[in-house]
Amino acid sequence: MPGRSRANGEGSIFPYRNGFAAYVWVEKPDGKRGRKWVYGKTREEVHDKWIKLHGQAKAGPVATRSPTVGEYAGYWLREIVKPNLAPGSYVTYEVVVRLYLVPGLGRKRLDKLRVSDVQTWINEVGRTCQCCAQGKDERRKPAQRRCCALGRCCRDLPSATSVTHLRTVLRTLLSHAITEGLITRNVASLVKLPPVRKRKRKAWTSDEARRFLESARADDDPLYAAYVLVLVLGLRKGEMLGLTWADVDLDAGELTIDRQLQRVGAELLHRETKTAASDATLPLPDICTVALDRRRAAQTTARDAAGPAWQPSELIFTTRYGRPVEPRNFNRFWDRRCDAAGVRRITVRDARRTCASLLADLDVHPRVAMQILRHAQFAITMEVYTVVSSAATRDALRRLGSALDR
Repeated sequence: MPGRSRANGEGSIFPYRNGFAAYVWVEKPDGKRGRKWVYGKTREEVHDKWIKLHGQAKAGPVATRSPTVGEYAGYWLREIVKPNLAPGSYVTYEVVVRLYLVPGLGRKRLDKLRVSDVQTWINEVGRTCQCCAQGKDERRKPAQRRCCALGRCCRDLPSATSVTHLRTVLRTLLSHAITEGLITRNVASLVKLPPVRKRKRKAWTSDEARRFLESARADDDPLYAAYVLVLVLGLRKGEMLGLTWADVDLDAGELTIDRQLQRVGAELLHRETKTAASDATLPLPDICTVALDRRRAAQTTARDAAGPAWQPSELIFTTRYGRPVEPRNFNRFWDRRCDAAGVRRITVRDARRTCASLLADLDVHPRVAMQILRHAQFAITMEVYTVVSSAATRDALRRLGSALDR
C-alpha cells in the first residue's frame, strides 16, 4: 500500500472554480485550530502560496480571517488603547481613527493593505481642506457659516506635523496587528513623508521673567504663585494646576509632584503625571514659599467671601468659588498677564524652556537643571542649555529665586 503523500494537518491543493485552492491547518491567535485558505489561477501559484503559508504556520499563530482596517481600528481602540494608555492618548488616537483613518482606509482588508494605499491616503489628506472633508463649516448654524459651506474654501490644510502624526498612529496600530499575527509587515513604516521642521521655541530672558512676575505681584494676581512655580520650578501646566496643599510642606520647604489636572473631552481629570520620571520632590526656594503663603491667605479670603457657594477642594489653585482652574482658562490668564507686563507672549509650555535658560544663565550645572526640570533624557536638557544631591538642587533654586526676586 503506497504511503500517504501528506501528513495529517498538512493541507490539500485541488481545483476550485476557475483555478485552484489550498488550505493548511493552522493555530489561530485565539489558540484554536482552523483552516487557512489560499487561492490562485494555476497550481504552481497556489503551491507557492501554500508553501509560504506552511512557513507562517510553523512560525506562530495565523489568522484565518483578516478584518478590515476599520474593524481592527475599533478593536484596537477599545481593547488595547483605552485600557492601557492615558485618557488623553486615547482621545487623540480616537480622533485620528474617526476623522482620518476610517474614512480613508477603513474598508481595506488589513492583510491586503499596501504601501501605495497608505502613501496615497497620506498624500490626499495633506492636500485636502479638512473643513470641507469634515464638514466643519457645514455644522455651524446657517447664520454663522463663513467659508466652505458657502462655496468659499478656506483651505484648512493639515500641517506637516499633523500628517506625520497620522502616519504614527497607523504605524502603531499595524505594529500591534503584527504582534497578534494578523499581518507580517508594517506598511506604514515604509511611507515617505517630507521632513518636519522643528519650531524653535521662544524663551524669555531673565529680565522679561522678572518683569512678568513683578507685574503679577503688584496687581495682586490670584495666580501669582502659579506663575512663580511655572517659571522657577519649570512645572508643567497640568502639574501646577493639580497641586494640592497636601503636596506642599512649607516648613520643610519641599513640594511633591505626582498628579496633574487634565481636560480630556468632557471630563476634568485629576490623575497621575505624564510619566514616572515626572514624579519628584523638589526643594522650594524662598520666592516660592512666600508666593504659596500669599496664595493660602488669598484662598481663605475667597472661601469666606463665597460662603455657601464655595466648593470644597484641596487644590491650591481654584476659582473664587473653589472650583478647579480650567487649563484653557489658565492659558488666557497667562496671555493677559503677558500683555499687562509688557513682555512678549510665549506659551506656558515655553516657560519651561525659560526656566532652563534661566538656570543656564546662572551657571547651574546641567545635571542639576535636569533634575529640576525632571527631563527623562539628558539630551533634552542640553538642547536648551546621574544623581545630584538635594543640597545642590536647593542651592540652584535659591540662586534662581534670588535672581527673580531682587
